[in-house]
Amino acid sequence: MKALISKLFSTAVEEPPQIVYTDTPALQGAALSVAYFSPQAGGDFHAFVRVSPTRFLFGLLDVAGKRETSGAIREAAKKCFLTSAEEIFSAAELNESEAMIELSRRLNLEIMRAARGVRSCPAFAGCYNEELGTVCYVNAGHTPGLLRDEASLVELPATGLPLGLFSLAPTDARIVGLGSQGSIAVVSRGVVEAESKRAEFGLAGVKSVMQAGPASARDLSQRILEEVQTFMHMAPKHNDVTALTLMRAE
Repeated sequence: MKALISKLFSTAVEEPPQIVYTDTPALQGAALSVAYFSPQAGGDFHAFVRVSPTRFLFGLLDVAGKRETSGAIREAAKKCFLTSAEEIFSAAELNESEAMIELSRRLNLEIMRAARGVRSCPAFAGCYNEELGTVCYVNAGHTPGLLRDEASLVELPATGLPLGLFSLAPTDARIVGLGSQGSIAVVSRGVVEAESKRAEFGLAGVKSVMQAGPASARDLSQRILEEVQTFMHMAPKHNDVTALTLMRAE
């Protein structure tokens, strides 16, 4: 009886999921924002690091499985992302596409090593060049990124298979320009799969927020998550719900 009362009490005072923001370093002429609903239950994680005076690397990855079973793999992948990024992008003469492909290769092998076999990990990683206003990215089976400028809103589709599946899986890299007030949004699967009355929020829901033209990267990430909550008529609890956004100010 005491156990039942304790369970009922803990359920009654359980805090609803809240939007949490990750502190991000300042960029030259741009801003990066990461927001997610807590607590996180799946294998989502984000990472970012400055790799040169004019280059900034960011990523959103999703290790398959619940958080309690994917923790070691997630930590190994994050460490690999940060240490490899600094090594690969430190070269004076750098080909960004080749560097992003090499980063993907190392991440793929480290995930398989940590998992002691196969473990799917969709990933989106990008290198923002502050001098040129460009993003060189790889999309390894992740939800498409979205790029908005004054004239259009386009998807940044997969350039390869999810990491962690095949030791020699090839991944391509592409470069896109980020014009004045241009923005990029990368969201977790939990955003697009948010449901209400058997309908999904989908990429269409994210596009609708971007087309409204939020004033800042933080405003964009916040509004994406708020629209998910409005769509569901409740704070989402189904999976990790994360939005990573990059907006150019110039």
